[in-house]
Amino acid sequence: MDRIECQWCRGQNPPGTTSCLTCGAPQDERNKVSDSGWREAPRLRDMTEFRFSNSTCQVEGELVPVAEINLGHGDAVFFEHHVMLWKDESAPISALNTGGGMRRSFGGMPHIVTVGQGPGRIAFSKDSPGELVVLPLHPGMELDVREHAFLVASGSISYSFVRIKGLANVLHGGSGMYMDRFITAGQPGLLLLHGYGNVFERVLQPGEKILVEPGAYLYKDSTVGMAAVKTPLKTGLLSRGMYLAEMTGPGRVGIQSMYVHNNSE
Repeated sequence: MDRIECQWCRGQNPPGTTSCLTCGAPQDERNKVSDSGWREAPRLRDMTEFRFSNSTCQVEGELVPVAEINLGHGDAVFFEHHVMLWKDESAPISALNTGGGMRRSFGGMPHIVTVGQGPGRIAFSKDSPGELVVLPLHPGMELDVREHAFLVASGSISYSFVRIKGLANVLHGGSGMYMDRFITAGQPGLLLLHGYGNVFERVLQPGEKILVEPGAYLYKDSTVGMAAVKTPLKTGLLSRGMYLAEMTGPGRVGIQSMYVHNNSE
């Protein structure tokens, strides 16, 4: 039987499938790609359902989407504690030891990352409009995500954080940008992000470079180099600088069209 390959995650689906069983992307729509190579992340339809391991995820709503996860026995997810919308009483939760101590506090990273265990249902959402970005991770993948952008990740993914010196946590110069790093080993995983506004992705070729405003950066493959670049701007006698993120391929880069400052950052 011929299979249909998802244009977003490359998952294989049976003929007649209207949404990808791996990431929920609509299968009856073509990729939307700009002349410069940016493609729109698929906007998931209301009540779209997809699965991972022994669990399923259903997306509810479109303006402020909710990810409702029905965790199967033995499955787990982890998340920043403030994004949980509701859960079954029977689904236990606990704290994840993230390490980092004071470095996480100074960098604006979450103090508590919570683990939810199956069986049971848990729902998640951000308190701002935007897009739910579903990123299935194959074994042996590493993905870097801006702080406070990840919504929920499957328990098969390892979690840590890295710092890029010279980039700011907000839109001007600062001590550095901290990023969540998600790594899969021998098992696949599922990562759900929240992007403000619209989300776009571009694949950089080896050595290809682009400059991204730090507030727009959402995620990247760990193979993509990221460094701070200060561009001087002169207006008469005054001289100021603009901090930009220099991205060097190969790999994927994801951006968001809107930046909302989080008070916890």
